[in-house]
This record gives sequence, structure tokens and C-alpha cells, in this order.
Amino acid sequence: MSVESIQAGKQLPNIRPEIHNYEARPSKPKQTELWTLLAIVAACFIGFLVVPMILVIIRSFTTANGAGTLENYATILSRPEFTRSIVNSLTVSAASALIAVLLAFLLSYTINCTNVPAGFKKAVALLAQLPMLLPTITYGFAIIYSFGKNGLITQLIGHPLFDIYGFNGLLMGYVIYTLPTCFLLINNSFQFVDKKFIIVSHIMGDKPVTTFLNTVLRPLVGTLAVAFIQSFFLAFTDYGIPTSVGGEYDVLAMTLFNQMLGSIPNFNRGAVIAVFMLIPSIISIILMTVLERFAIRYKQISQVDLPKGRRRDWACGIASVVTLVCVLSVFLVILLIPFVQEWPDHLGFTFSHIANLFTDSQLTQVFVNSLYVAAMTAIFGCLFVYAAGLVTSRSKLPAWARRSVDSISAIINTVPGMVLGIAFLFAFSGSPLQNTFWILIIANIIHYFATPYQMIKDSLTKMNAGWETTAKLMGDNWIKTLVRVVTPNAWPTLLQIFGYYFVNAMVTISAVVFLTGARTQVITTKISALQHIAKFDDVFVLSLLILVVNLVVKGLIALLTRDRSRERAKARAKERAAVRTPQVAASFSTVRPSRQLAAAAATFQLPTDNNRRARGFLTGIASAVCVALLVTFGAVSTSAAAAGGKVVIYTNADEEAVTAFEHALDRNGYKDQYIIQEFGTSELGGKMLAEGKALEADMLTMSSYYVDSAQERNHMFADLTDVHSKLLGDSENSKAPAYRSPTTAQEGAIIINTEALKAAGVPRPTSYADLAKPEYKGLISVPDMEGSSTGWLMVQAIVDAYGTGEKGRQILTDIYRNAGPHLEQSGSGPLKSVRAKEVAIGFGLRHQAVADKKKGLPIDYVDPTEGNYSLTESVAVLDKGRATNPKAQKMAGIIIDKGRRELLQTYPTPLYVGEKAPANASKRSKTFPKPLTVDLLQQHQDFSSECKRIAQGE
Repeated sequence: MSVESIQAGKQLPNIRPEIHNYEARPSKPKQTELWTLLAIVAACFIGFLVVPMILVIIRSFTTANGAGTLENYATILSRPEFTRSIVNSLTVSAASALIAVLLAFLLSYTINCTNVPAGFKKAVALLAQLPMLLPTITYGFAIIYSFGKNGLITQLIGHPLFDIYGFNGLLMGYVIYTLPTCFLLINNSFQFVDKKFIIVSHIMGDKPVTTFLNTVLRPLVGTLAVAFIQSFFLAFTDYGIPTSVGGEYDVLAMTLFNQMLGSIPNFNRGAVIAVFMLIPSIISIILMTVLERFAIRYKQISQVDLPKGRRRDWACGIASVVTLVCVLSVFLVILLIPFVQEWPDHLGFTFSHIANLFTDSQLTQVFVNSLYVAAMTAIFGCLFVYAAGLVTSRSKLPAWARRSVDSISAIINTVPGMVLGIAFLFAFSGSPLQNTFWILIIANIIHYFATPYQMIKDSLTKMNAGWETTAKLMGDNWIKTLVRVVTPNAWPTLLQIFGYYFVNAMVTISAVVFLTGARTQVITTKISALQHIAKFDDVFVLSLLILVVNLVVKGLIALLTRDRSRERAKARAKERAAVRTPQVAASFSTVRPSRQLAAAAATFQLPTDNNRRARGFLTGIASAVCVALLVTFGAVSTSAAAAGGKVVIYTNADEEAVTAFEHALDRNGYKDQYIIQEFGTSELGGKMLAEGKALEADMLTMSSYYVDSAQERNHMFADLTDVHSKLLGDSENSKAPAYRSPTTAQEGAIIINTEALKAAGVPRPTSYADLAKPEYKGLISVPDMEGSSTGWLMVQAIVDAYGTGEKGRQILTDIYRNAGPHLEQSGSGPLKSVRAKEVAIGFGLRHQAVADKKKGLPIDYVDPTEGNYSLTESVAVLDKGRATNPKAQKMAGIIIDKGRRELLQTYPTPLYVGEKAPANASKRSKTFPKPLTVDLLQQHQDFSSECKRIAQGE
């Protein structure tokens, strides 16, 4: 007998014996559907989480040659900075999680337990989620450009409010980053707290504090603890914010970043740190098990008017406004910089930054790719999370089965996205999933599983536990009950989960940066590439684009949720009226079901004509979207297949170099016969070392020592056959192996901001030794060569000029001491700080300073007396046997033989016979006296690390 028969008031003559039999001889339900869902969920976790992470763990116990060892653990544990980074990570993550939970609770309480205007509540709910609509890679930039020495808010106030580098900057960034997640969890649980008990407590004369503790806080204890755990691990595993504002406050995520993506990638040692980051998951699993005892189920969620309290409403309203203003003020600069000519020097209004990007056909394709990946992640993520939630919250499966899903959720919390991306590289290189959209979608679903799972679990747990039993006794099967009863009640939460997955898929960078290919690049990987080449204005423009898209999606979800809330309220009112009618009352008096069955039947979410039509409308929209996306995917796949004959070129080169490559190829008959995919140096290096010959690229341009390292490890490059230019015989580059040929030489130089230097009242430096003088303390920024090979250029100059003895060590130590928190982990970091006037002096790539000066910025450069040392980037062709694209060799020859003339205008170091230095060439160009090898880099890195430890007082 279906639910409609109750609604229509029909008699139920045959149900009494069934109830009698059920009560007399209870049997254990088979739950075939739920066992099937559990099997699917388990298989997905085993294939896409357990196996890849096992490969990472195995890596932690092996050497580069594959031999088993504990040396990696011994090396990591012996470093004093490792212990310090653990303590720092635990401290700042716990502090930020506590603050984020308190602020999220305040905002959720204001929405759900006060009588502030409805419009105000909607605004709070939307604005609280705003930070998650932006990629975390821009958080550090936003903090610097807002609260730095010349930041927007600093200029409005007149002085810096606090030092943004180190603990303060990390705390601010982490709170902003994790607040939306905490809010979603707590606000979602608030919707399932029965507020009639607040009224009862008031009637009984309880004190306000007692009412608050017993009727509001007590039902949310479990959710608050889970929100704290979620927030803690989000902060604990993030590396984007520390990269910009971490300063000298080392955290574990940055230690992992330096090992995985530093100047010398070491996946094996990085795997050791990843294993240590998994250890807290054991504690979280125990906590999650304990917190299950605090879960409260309500048989019915009453819709009541809250008691009046003007003081409460005003206090919560004002506190919420202050909280949101403080949080969102950081992002105000993102709304301004895309429309400013050059921040902070030329503040004239312009549309050129946006126009330039939107006229780029590559960007259009990247944007479409991002939308597709985000939408498919949201659709399949909702289905996957819903299945997992049903297994744990709406079933009577064995406790071990349900707890296993909880345990997996806790473990996912502790897996950094960077580690997950590397794990997917290890597991799926060479597989059909490699370089497809589906590997990105799967990675996103797994990476962001924990929070949506907790949301749906809370929602399903707080629903009446007897609904399925009641439906079964009325003749409905499990699937019908799921579709007609459980899902309509969970629909608002499912919409929130859709939004959560979509937004995070749009903003994620840490995992997908390793997994994108030439045809599957997404917008955040484009941002990462722009960051590495110091295109910070474009970074803000793309961030604004992501913000607009995510706002539209969140707005649509808010609209659908609002309509759904109205329908649910009407349905509940009709339900209560229907249950009181004489016909239905007579039916129940005839049946005389047990009290539990009667209570469950009374609390059924009975579908009305209105909500059936609404559900049908929404289902139609969802189906249409799915079909459109699948068609789009088919079109993209067909396009990719049609483009199969094109040469895929991977590169870490700057925009000027890529333009020169394109001009050379187009002018020599290869127009539209290639695809260029840009990466940051670290990301491309990681893919080369991990994927080897399975790399999608047919050819690449990359830092020469990286190419050599990849060849030594993977033997992945073929000898070049079509390069006819001869290298100069008096340089280190003349010893280049046959499988690569240098494209550019990137020189280091001292970069200065003339206005900031004048304001500081210090003389213009002329050498690296000058940067060690005490008058420059706090005024310089240099790259840490452990995180960036650009720092190698400065260290090499100091080693050659002053040696590694007392004098050289003292100079480098004093430079690091003067840099303080401005010891950057990326090569473009010092230039970013100099442009923003955070410092007056930096060290970076000479051609970038030349370009800034040419644009009229107050940027100049100094060729130091110790010399301008350079690192080369080279072209190489992948050796794929019979699958090798024959055009790749010819294109490599064109880039060198025909492209070098244009490249010389930007990178003015002659490399080949017949080349002459242009007018903008440095006067002190020098080359490394020894061949550039990983061993030499390691020696200089050890020297640099020793000086850094001394400078930091260790």
C-alpha cells in the first residue's frame, strides 16, 4: 500500500496481519541495495584513494633506484626544521580552526536562532561562503595587496595594522579559508535542530545560558567538533597561503612542497612527510567515533516562531556584520586591481587587462574546460556522497561497514591535494585515464569528499529513523522510498553539496596541477603558470572571473533552496491538516499500528502536487544539464581525437619566449599543427620525473638541469636530429648533451623599486655583498634556492666570488638575515614584493625587471659586480618509439635555428655561433664554471640551508 493511500484517507484492511507478523517475528532486513552501494563506494575508495596512497607510502621506504630503505625517514627526522614545522603547523592550524568555528557558529546562530530580517539572513549566508569562491592561490596576494606596507587598507588607514608575515598572516589566511567550510557544516546542522525545545525551555523558566547550552549547543556538539577537525586539516595541509605570507614561520605543508616541488624534487622524502601528515587522521577517526554518541535524532522538526529578543538580535546582527566586513575586506582589492593600469603605481581606470585575456582563444578553451570539470564533479560528487551517506546514516548495516566510510572520510581530510595529485601520477601514468577530464573529476570528488559527506550524513541522521520501516510496511520498496521520501527531505542539502563541489572544482589547484594535459587545462592551472612568470595582474583578472561564475552558481542554488524551503513548509502544513481529518483518523483507528509506526507515518514528508511538479521541473533541468555536458564532453573528445596529429609542446617558458616559439613555427609552415601547454617549472618538473615516457608531450622546453635529471632517471628523450645551429665553444652550454639544445639563458640581477628605495633613504646597491650590510635589513627579498632554482643564480655568484668559507658564508647569512620574512619560495616572489613596495630591493630574473622598466614602472635593475649568472632552458623531444611524432624533431630545429633571433631581444645572452649580444645585454654575463648537475645543485643547496639556519638563529 503506497503513501498516497494514507493521504487519500483509504482504509487499510490488510495491514494488521503484516504488522502483527513484523512485531511477532522480527527479521533482519537484507538491504541488498545498501550493500550494493557500499560495494560501489568501497571499490571507488580502494581504486582511487587506497591504492594510490599505498604507492606513496611505498615511495617513502624506497630510494630513487627502487631499493628498500629507512634512510628517507632518518634524513627527514634529523632536520631540526622538520620538528619546528610540525609544532608551528599544529599551533596555527588549531588556533585558526578554533576561531573559524566560533565565527561560523555566530553566523549560523544569527541565521537560525534570531529574528533579524529574512533578507539580512540570506545576505549573511551568501557572504559567509564568499571566500570559498576564490582559489587559495590568490589569498596570499590579496593579504599582501590589502594589509601590506602599501596595501589598499593600509593606505586607507594610514599605517600597517600588523605584520602580515609569519603567524599573523597565516592565521588570517587560514581563518578566511576555512570559515566557509565550518559555516556550511554548522548551518546545515542548525536546520535539523528542533527549535520547539527553545520555547519549552523558556516556558519552564530556564536561564538564557541554560536554554542555550541545552537546546542549541548540546545538539550541535558533534557538528562543532567535526567542523573543528575539518578546519584544522584544511589549514594543516594548505601550502598556497604559506607560500606568500608564511615568512620565517615554517609549516609542514611548505616542507612537503619544497621536497615535492622544490629546486630538487624528491618524491621519496616528500612521501615521508606525507606519511607524517596522515598520522593525525588516526586521532580524527577516534574522535569521529566518539562524536557519534552525541548525534541527536528528532522524530519531527517543528517549525515554530522563536521568542523575541531585541538585544540578542541586535548583538548577533552587529557581530555578524563586523565579522563579514573583516573577512571580506581582504578581497576588496581583487575587485579593483583588474580595472587599474598598474597597482600601486598607475591607478588609472582600464579594461585592458580583462579585454586582453578574453581575446585569448586559449583562455576561452580553458574556461570552458573548467566549467565542464566543475559541473561534472558536482553531479557525480553528489551521487557518490549521497550513496556513502545512505550507507552510514540510513541503513542497519554492520557497524564496521558504516565506520569504514567514516574512517575513509577522516583520512581524506589529512591528505594534502598535492600528495593526492602525485599519488594519481604514480598510479595512473600510462593508463587510459591519464590526461583526461575524468581523472580531474575523480581527483576532485575524492579530494573534497569529507565536507559534503559530513553535510549529507548530518542531514540524513537527523531525519526520522523509521521512515524506511514505515514505507516497507505500507508496500513501498526501498528505491521508491528513497526517491519519494528521503531525497525530497535531503534536497536542500544535496543542492548545497552540488554548490560545494562545483565551487571547489573551480578553485582547486593543488591536485589537478599535476594531472592536466594539453587539452584538459583548467583555469587555476593557468593562474599557477601566470604566477610563475610574474603576471600578477592577470592572476587577479582570472580570480575575478572565477568569483563571478561561482557567485552565479551559488545564487542559483540559493534561489532553488529558497523555493524548496517554501514548498516544504506548505507540505508540512497540509500534512498536519490531512492527518487530523476524520477519514485518516478513522483509518489509523482501524489499523491500530504501533506507536513507533504511527509516529513515523505522521512525520513522513508526503509529496504534494506542488512539490511533485517542482521535483519534476528540477529533475528535467538536471537531466538537460547532464545531456548537454555529455554532448560537450563528446565534442571535446572528438576535437581532441581530431587534433591527435598535432605536436603537443609542454613548456615552463615566459610569455615572451612562448610568443617567439609560435612566431618561428608559424612562419615556417607549422601554423595550427601544434598545441602549447604552459606549466610552472615545479609542476612540469614533477610530471617529467613521475610520468617519464608516458608524458603526453611530444616535445618540451624546460630548465636544462631538470631535463638532464629526467633523462638520467627515465631515459625519455631522443637525440635531436634537426638542430643545425652550433653552440658557442667557450661556454658551459657547449657541453650540452645531444638530446637537448638551449633555447634561452635566464640571468639573475638585483631588482630595485626606485620610489621605495628613495623613501627608505638607503644607497643603491651595486653588489651582493652590499645586500649583506645592516642598513638593508628588512628592505630586501630573495628566493630560497631550496624552493626555487632562481635562488641558485645568487648563491652561485656568491660562491664563485667569495667561496664557501667564512667570507662567503657570512655574506649569504647576512643577506638571509636582512631578508627575514621575505625569503621567498618562488622565483617570482621577490619581484612581486618589489612591485608591491613591500621591499625596496630584490633578486630575480633580469629580463622581467627590464620589461617592467620599459613599461614605465618605478622598477630598475643592477648588474652586480660579482656577475650575472644564468640558467638555461632547453628544448628536448620525447622518445616514444613508434609513437614518436615525426614533426617534433623538425619543430625543435625550427625553434632553435629560426626562433633564437627573436628570443635574443628578451634574453640577451648569446648561445650559438654567429649571435651577437643586443644593446640591452648585461655587461657582466658569466656562466657556471662546472657542469650544472643535480649533485652540484645539492651542494649549493646544503650551503644555502646552513646559512639560512644560522640567520634564523638555529
